[in-house]
Amino acid sequence: MTTTMVMTKSSRDKRELPTSAGGSFVSPANVFVSGKKHMPAAVLLVVVTAAGFVFLQPLPSPHAAQSVPTVRPGVVKSFPHDSQSFCQGLVFYDGKLIEGTGQYKHSRLRSVSVESGIADIDVAMENEIFGEGVTVWQDKVIQLTWQNGYLLLYDAKTLERKAYLKYSDIDPTLREGWGITQDGRHLIISDGSAELRFVDPVTFRMTRKITVRNGRRSVRNLNELEFVDGQIFANIWYQDQIARIDPQSGNVVGWLDLSGFKPKSIRFNREAVLNGIAWDSNARRLFITGKHWPTLYEISVPGLNK
Repeated sequence: MTTTMVMTKSSRDKRELPTSAGGSFVSPANVFVSGKKHMPAAVLLVVVTAAGFVFLQPLPSPHAAQSVPTVRPGVVKSFPHDSQSFCQGLVFYDGKLIEGTGQYKHSRLRSVSVESGIADIDVAMENEIFGEGVTVWQDKVIQLTWQNGYLLLYDAKTLERKAYLKYSDIDPTLREGWGITQDGRHLIISDGSAELRFVDPVTFRMTRKITVRNGRRSVRNLNELEFVDGQIFANIWYQDQIARIDPQSGNVVGWLDLSGFKPKSIRFNREAVLNGIAWDSNARRLFITGKHWPTLYEISVPGLNK
């Protein structure tokens, strides 16, 4: 795949609703509308002791917490992953992975075999769309877009696009879509801030909002999300960590340290960040990958993979 123009989240180019994106408009009160319409360098802290000695110490990470446990997962198994995939969303459904990818002119929605990494369904999105997180609610795949201002709904079996919904109908303050998951009652959406929105999946009305905090510090850049055993797992953009978040309080209750998991072949690619979490609740398997990573990992977390 050639990339003549690469746009990442650091870009601020706002894109309007494409006129060519298929599907019916969804109003919160009428979720499915029949027929077809067109969518409109490290910082150092100087410490001077009483004896006059000067030590240079790295400043603590804004996400470091003294009382929150950090665990380093083990690798259960490695699988191939398409290195052309700019992974923005990942979810396990019906024995396969549903993966959403990003970048203008290159965004896709795919149904992928865990074992082979090969897609049996691969849907290209319009050039104007920057794809983001994905989740599955009942028989629908829900995919966010970054700055396009709407989410997309697909048939979960065929990945045929059925409808779309404007972010402004969910919450007028929602400007960007980053990550999405669901807890069995709500959709949970991140927008790159420290806030998570809980949305009714039937009416698409926001029911509440939480701020994610690690101690007293808010945790920004919440990216791809997954709901795992009563906790929200969240990638942090440009961090080799996954936050484990209490969905009631928003408090970070633990961290997964994934430093060293990034494949050596892309270690100098700054945009090839950790981004992609999928939970197979039946077999209790947890998968992670990243943007342009050639590998999908099944990982083990103490107390989780029972």
